[in-house]
Amino acid sequence: MSEQNKPNQSRRQLLKNIGLSVAAGAVAAGTTTVAQAAADKPEEKNESKTTGYRETQHIRDYYETL
Repeated sequence: MSEQNKPNQSRRQLLKNIGLSVAAGAVAAGTTTVAQAAADKPEEKNESKTTGYRETQHIRDYYETL
C-alpha cells in the first residue's frame, strides 16, 4: 500500500477526542445545573395575611364595562 492511500490516524483520533470532549462537557453542564437548581430552593415563609381574591368596588366597576 502506498503512503497516499493510508488513512491519517492522528486526524481520526483528533476528531474522536473532540466528540468525546463535547459529550463530556454536556454531561458536566447538565449535572451542575441540576445540582444548583436543587440547592437554590429557598424556604417559603408566607407571612402575608391576604385571603385571596377580593371583589372590591373598582373591580365591580371594571366588570360592568366588559
